[in-house]
Amino acid sequence: MLSNYAFIGIFVIVAILVPIIVLGMAYLIRPKRPHPIKQSIYECGLETIGETWVRFRVQYYIFALIFVIFDIEIVFLYPWAVAYQQLGLFALIEMFIFLTILLAGLFYAWRKGVLEWV
Repeated sequence: MLSNYAFIGIFVIVAILVPIIVLGMAYLIRPKRPHPIKQSIYECGLETIGETWVRFRVQYYIFALIFVIFDIEIVFLYPWAVAYQQLGLFALIEMFIFLTILLAGLFYAWRKGVLEWV
């Protein structure tokens, strides 16, 4: 029984050693000539004016998360649509419930003003 887990142990060891070896090799062969121009902040070829660390509103991140949620919805919706003929009425009801939950979340976010881009 222990031999069944040997492959998992080997996989874990390789998964730990490969990144360590690759990062170590990159550290050894990288160029090591620091210069003030190389270490300066570069943004579009212009010198930065004012503070370079700017806080973004949380609303932008919430907007991005809502986009990701509805993007992932398509990942679940497409295979269902392809296999719809074999799934039957039960799958149609399940997908209707799934879309209803997503639409309820969309309307909730809409009412809270999350989708307002200001």
